[in-house]
Amino acid sequence: MNATQSSATAAAPQRVRLVAVSGGLGSPSSSRLLVDRIVSHAQRSLEAHGIAAETEVIELRELAVEIAHNLVTGFAEPRLRAALDAVRAADGVIAVSPVFNASIAGLFKSFFDLIEPGELRGIPIAMGATGGSARHSLVIEFAMRPLFAYLRSIPMPTGIFAATEEWGSARGSDGIDERSARVARELVDAIRHRLWADGGARSSGGDAVLSALPVRGGDEADGAAAGDSAASAPGDDSTARMDDDPAAAGAPTIAATTADFSRRSLQDQAKREEHDTFADLMSKFAGTEVGDS
Repeated sequence: MNATQSSATAAAPQRVRLVAVSGGLGSPSSSRLLVDRIVSHAQRSLEAHGIAAETEVIELRELAVEIAHNLVTGFAEPRLRAALDAVRAADGVIAVSPVFNASIAGLFKSFFDLIEPGELRGIPIAMGATGGSARHSLVIEFAMRPLFAYLRSIPMPTGIFAATEEWGSARGSDGIDERSARVARELVDAIRHRLWADGGARSSGGDAVLSALPVRGGDEADGAAAGDSAASAPGDDSTARMDDDPAAAGAPTIAATTADFSRRSLQDQAKREEHDTFADLMSKFAGTEVGDS
């Protein structure tokens, strides 16, 4: 590749695939309204980082018959197969379900039952739910989070619940918008982290165009985790943000020395790797945000 081609590749727009799944049965539905809020904020957050988003919203009510047929026959009709493939190929997923009889909608669960464990491995998923009362908000924690964890995806630490009464007032609607923005930022942070960890994002030409993240030292990382541990309360920013461009922070070049490979150093590194997992992160920050009304 010559210098001109390299420059053109570097200037190519960074692009990710964002797929939203709405389990609402009505038209319009509060689940779709919540999906649209989160998608809008996620798009703006991605654009702020110079990343274009290809977005797709899947309305499960339009696939209800195909989902039922697939469950009993094992055959996915073209529209359903396209929806399943879109979720599997996404860089980030937004999943919102209404609450019926103290759990997620059967249609929502049936759709994700068609995805095998491991097919969503490593994909960040923002979770949301809607219902008649904030008393249903824990559905995200006891129904949705275990589902996506079992599928080997990465459920975002913060979920969002929107009660029916919130949509009818300016204060409630503003609260939904604020929480949607927070959840969207968290999803975008996870998408960016995953892309950098994989070595690049998709450009319009299919090239890897994201440079690697600078590596943070163990003490700094541990300090950041400790500092963020109090950020899970509603109304606070409960995501370990990466909004500041790491490359612009002027991170120093890391040079390995013999001390880095001492028994103590290797033991410390193994310990950090053991505990610095997303499961550990979720245990610190997991929570569902609801309105204060």
